[in-house]
Amino acid sequence: MAEISDAIAMIKKAEADAEQLIVDSEAQSKDLIAESQLKAEEIISEAKLAAEEEAKKTVFDAEDKAKNEALSIAEESKIEVKSLKDKSMANVDEAASIIVKNIL
Repeated sequence: MAEISDAIAMIKKAEADAEQLIVDSEAQSKDLIAESQLKAEEIISEAKLAAEEEAKKTVFDAEDKAKNEALSIAEESKIEVKSLKDKSMANVDEAASIIVKNIL
C-alpha cells in the first residue's frame, strides 16, 4: 500500500510541477510578447524618424539645387543683358555718327 501511496504522491507532485511549468511558461511567454512589442514599436519609431530625416534632407538638397540653378540662370542672364547692352551701345554710337554726318 505504501508503494501505491508513494506513486500517487509522485503523480500528484508531477501534476503540480506540470501545472507550475505551464503557469511559468505562460508568464514567460507574456513577458516575451510584451518585450517584442516594445522592441517593434521602438524599431518602427526609429524607422519613422530616419525616414523623416531623409525626406527633410532630400527636400533641402532639392531646394539647394534649385537655388544654385536659379543663381546660374540669373548670372547667365546678366551676362546676356550686358552683351546686348554693349552691342546696342555700339550701334548707338554708329547711329549717332551717321545722324551727325547727315545733319552736317
